[in-house]
Amino acid sequence: MKKIAVLGASSQIAKDFILSAKAKNEYQLILFGRNLTYLKDWLSETGLTSIEVAPYENYGQTDHDVVINFVGVGNPAKAKSMGASILEVTQQYDQLVLKNLHKYPNRKYLFLSSGAVYGGAFDSPATNQSNATIPINLITDQDYYSVAKIYAEVCHRAAAPLAIVDIRVFNYFSQTQDIDARFFITDVVRSIRDGKVLHTLPQDMNRDFIHPQDFYNLVDCIIKSPKMNTAVDCYSVRPTSKYEILKEMSEKLGLLYSVTRDQTVSVNATGTKLNYYSNYHKAAEFGYKPQHSSLDTILNESAAILGVQLDYAAKSTGQADETSS
Repeated sequence: MKKIAVLGASSQIAKDFILSAKAKNEYQLILFGRNLTYLKDWLSETGLTSIEVAPYENYGQTDHDVVINFVGVGNPAKAKSMGASILEVTQQYDQLVLKNLHKYPNRKYLFLSSGAVYGGAFDSPATNQSNATIPINLITDQDYYSVAKIYAEVCHRAAAPLAIVDIRVFNYFSQTQDIDARFFITDVVRSIRDGKVLHTLPQDMNRDFIHPQDFYNLVDCIIKSPKMNTAVDCYSVRPTSKYEILKEMSEKLGLLYSVTRDQTVSVNATGTKLNYYSNYHKAAEFGYKPQHSSLDTILNESAAILGVQLDYAAKSTGQADETSS
């Protein structure tokens, strides 16, 4: 059984991966984090007390086949407040892994990157021809997150032939989501929970939310594939739009919303992105086939958070196009 070292194990997406891995019983895990008390309490609550937990300073002392680096910022408001310090944090833990990877070249390294690595306003979705766009003479706090991911990915490509795969997450949503975080979708769920009207800007936007099980399957495919040094974009069966989300959440979960021009109703930690998703489906080369659409993920996971039984059972309508574009 392969052993996976999980860095940043207390993040939401990491915890979902841990739960999926234990349910599948395919991998042995060792978790690394800053707050070990929090991690141990969470493992106890979920009945996973057999999993080993260690501080970051112990990384490298235990042999493992794969390392997944989840260290990052999952809350836009926190990312904005961190500013330039996010560069140092990202590099610190990335270098911790890379230093050990050179000693063990057969080890696989999976780095949680972001769609923000492309920069820009996403007037169009990402493709295999997309360029990263950074306003180099007008760097703001909104750009530091993108720059941190770009720098890490460039270092990884320069480290070929080491087995490093950057997984660019665009949007992720699950029933374990902290709905106090400032994302559009958490604002929606929080409004339903509290019986309040959601105020949203008039501009539409398109998003692609990956389901926790699809994310686990993507990681599993990468681990089981031959060694590569590359990057992949996350994608679901089908992306969705803001107004499609509003319509379905209104009809099926009772959302009340109004359109406003008050810019303070949203948090744009990494800038406004009109089509924040990717048509670059390189992950298919690893055997990845998503099973859930963005809208299905949002509806079902939101219903679970709210403790509501949907009258309509959301189901995927087909497989995503597996070709790169």
